[in-house]
Amino acid sequence: MLLGVMGDPIAQSKSPIMHTAALRAMGISGAYVPLHITPDKLGEAVEAIRTLGFRGVNVTIPHKVAVMAYLDILDKSAKDIGAVNTIVNTNGILTGYNTDGIGYVRSLKAEAIPDLTGTRILVIGAGGAARGIIAALLQESPASIIVSNRTADKALELAEEWSNKGNITGITLDLIPELLQDIDVIVNTTSVGMYPHMDESPVDTSLFREGMVVSDLIYNPLRTRLLQESLERGCRIHGGLGMFVYQGAYALEYWTGQPAPIEIMRQTILECLSGNE
Repeated sequence: MLLGVMGDPIAQSKSPIMHTAALRAMGISGAYVPLHITPDKLGEAVEAIRTLGFRGVNVTIPHKVAVMAYLDILDKSAKDIGAVNTIVNTNGILTGYNTDGIGYVRSLKAEAIPDLTGTRILVIGAGGAARGIIAALLQESPASIIVSNRTADKALELAEEWSNKGNITGITLDLIPELLQDIDVIVNTTSVGMYPHMDESPVDTSLFREGMVVSDLIYNPLRTRLLQESLERGCRIHGGLGMFVYQGAYALEYWTGQPAPIEIMRQTILECLSGNE
């Protein structure tokens, strides 16, 4: 079984290590390879999935939205979110799915806040990852979701698009300090603070209050500057490792039709990241 992950850049991805361990644990003969694909080559790369007989690939930054135009079928998860992170090749027919949102919420509820009903949520970022997260969070009946982005247009656009699914508004990053006292859960969907730029944080944590839940999609490092400072301020923190494992597990189940070895996947990534430190 030939699998892979396409992105630009891709060298930093831990998906190959995690999925290789999972395939071995499942007794499946195959390979999962990193595919460095620049935006101008995306169409050719998708065709190559068919030509080379890949069973499927994951799709990461910056291709999650653009790749949709090249696929034959879009699953409801991908249509609702407007982004694809998993492609399944069935006899040359390519179907796009999105496992980011379901993977994220499963992890958030298991590790930080079991019930999101009535919560007030702030999402930082409005890209492909944010779309998956927001779509899944809207299913959990929050009181409100605020999308905050560097450029207001993207945040407002996203809020407008999903305004019929819940109480959702868009703002610029500089308005965050005014709103923090009313926020229960903060989610960073941007790459700010990711290895190797670990001294950066997407938001000033000095106004965070004790008991807030602060969640970061980044899993390398396991504890970003945002999470470390939030912990020091008495917040409950949630890192990106669980989401990374669960979204990968859902993808693997689409490709193989078998349950994914979640604990082996998690342990593999933990060992890999602790080796980096």
